[in-house]
Amino acid sequence: MSDVRIGVYVCHCGKNIGGVINPAKVAEFASRLPNVVVSRDYMYMCSSPGQALIEDDIKKYNLNRVIVAACSPRMHEPTFQAVLKRAGLNPWLLQMVNIREHVTWVHEDTPDKAEEKAEELIAAAVARAAHLYEITTEKAPVVKSALVIGGGIAGIRAALDLANAGIKVYLVEKKQSIGGKMAQLDKTFPTLDCSKCILTPLMVDVARHPNIEIYAYSEVVDVSGSAGDFKVKVKLKPTYVDWSKCTGCGLCVEKCPGRAPSEFNEGLGFRKAIYFEFAQAVPRKPVIDPRYCLWFTKGICRVCSKVCPVGAIDYEQKERYVELNVGAIVVAIGYEIYDMSKMVEYGYGKFKNVITGLQLERLSDADGPTKGKILRLSDGKEPKTVAIVLCAGSRDEKHVKYCCRFGCAAALKHVYYIKHSVPDSKVLIFYTDVRAFGKGFEEFYQKVRSWDDVYFIRGRPAEIFEDKDGSLVFDVYDSNTGQLINVKADLVVLESAVVPPKDWEPLRRLLKVSCDPGGFALELHPKLRPFETTADGIFLAGTIQGPKDIPDTVAHAAAAAAAAIGFLLKGYVESVPYLATVNEDLCSGCGLCASVCPYDAITIEEKEGRRVAKVNMIRCKGCGACAATCPSGAMQQNYFTDTQILSEVSTLAGGAK
Repeated sequence: MSDVRIGVYVCHCGKNIGGVINPAKVAEFASRLPNVVVSRDYMYMCSSPGQALIEDDIKKYNLNRVIVAACSPRMHEPTFQAVLKRAGLNPWLLQMVNIREHVTWVHEDTPDKAEEKAEELIAAAVARAAHLYEITTEKAPVVKSALVIGGGIAGIRAALDLANAGIKVYLVEKKQSIGGKMAQLDKTFPTLDCSKCILTPLMVDVARHPNIEIYAYSEVVDVSGSAGDFKVKVKLKPTYVDWSKCTGCGLCVEKCPGRAPSEFNEGLGFRKAIYFEFAQAVPRKPVIDPRYCLWFTKGICRVCSKVCPVGAIDYEQKERYVELNVGAIVVAIGYEIYDMSKMVEYGYGKFKNVITGLQLERLSDADGPTKGKILRLSDGKEPKTVAIVLCAGSRDEKHVKYCCRFGCAAALKHVYYIKHSVPDSKVLIFYTDVRAFGKGFEEFYQKVRSWDDVYFIRGRPAEIFEDKDGSLVFDVYDSNTGQLINVKADLVVLESAVVPPKDWEPLRRLLKVSCDPGGFALELHPKLRPFETTADGIFLAGTIQGPKDIPDTVAHAAAAAAAAIGFLLKGYVESVPYLATVNEDLCSGCGLCASVCPYDAITIEEKEGRRVAKVNMIRCKGCGACAATCPSGAMQQNYFTDTQILSEVSTLAGGAK
């Protein structure tokens, strides 16, 4: 291959690489490899001078292949591809060798072996580069509309930002009203603003925005198509109220005799069988719950139908479906509280006076079951001693391993609730560490610590027992003092772990989005692209990517919306370069490739009297499943052909030297 002219560039990456191996020595080794015309080392190859060095060499030495031995291609492959493009080369004539994560970071204690490994990997890359070829991509138009799944603060922020940029937005929320978890909060830390006072104006803005269409009490049940042209099927669950007629007067709710446990109040108190999610619900259109409605359960009542002034009650209503065509999808479905009954030692669900932090929020709220008064659930009395348990279920190998991130600050806020509701109360906070990391959080923490009858005890409660009077008793080992403390409390508040919603797993599979070990959505890059996914055109907003407080959630949602806007306003979507290609002469039309394709990108078609596979270039994401499955070798993957891979393998097997 005398026409192959390769340039090799070894980066020091400061001390990350240069502090373990000798990049100059590695570059000198590479200069002796076949087809290598020039080989250099440089302190920071990704810097402007480093990029200029490569660009100048391409022109000076007429290079037609470039190898950069540096960090992960996830970090800087686009950077160096841009260098090739500026120099007039196809960007896929670049080969990156990861000698940071794969070599120096994992072998810093054996620099000689690390250097040898770096040389072997570069030799394999040189062999592979000889078989690289120019790759072109196709472009397809983008549908200039977006779907936002989830109507909490993240979904609201993302929807408004998208709509304000001129994008048509469909906002799908599974509950009767948008608002999410933030609507359940009384106040927000550390400023103690009224949560609904911040949230409800944004909810109204969403409802009134000409570019936003809300599908409340609805669920996404199917997603097909590809980035820029998704086909989404949404199920509109039966509300048994004709929302096109309903004026939201609330007379039906007022007169309804049926009762049901209040989900919005976290099971504390009751709501009506026909209900609004909460007083400021948007849309202000009620829903009948057939599980508790007397007409559905016993065939009696129909009071709501009798009192409705516009005849909006429709007991015969069935579920309906709508098909949406969107270019991008923003996932903002939030989180759920961990099931604290799994921590049997704390007695949640067994003892009435053991509650979660979110239940305390509802007790503290003026619209809550006790009209803002913090009372014991067992007897309605004010608690004089309250124990708050941090990290309940989180940072726990038996339950949830990760930190919930907002539990510490929420606990400080809950101290405020308790001391203002019951001023003469004593509050005990049991903690592992108090993580007051956010803006204004440390000041908030110090303020709460200064209050009378507020005690911070470093330790977790052992098993909680209930006394005859409904009080709760338990032992705690205080690691600060080395003492075992016996505690008797009137109320125990668990600052619970948080987990992805139960309906996330089926939705994730529809969207073909990966998840992390905790079950949350896996971002494309944890630092540089935390709001994108491996599925093009699908973006993450808020806590579905991982636990966050409200300010971080809003910022994350705004970033997701900005990324989606940029994607949509670009006007087209480009096929991935490393997509699958078919050698029709070898293809037998067996269909195995189509059966394993996770993106439905392959079809089997008739051509000149025989069956052959055909790849949709826009849908294909280059996963390689088809190429690995094809029994005849007809299916290959750009940039990862059999010839390219085997040349690397054979070089490594034979040894670089």
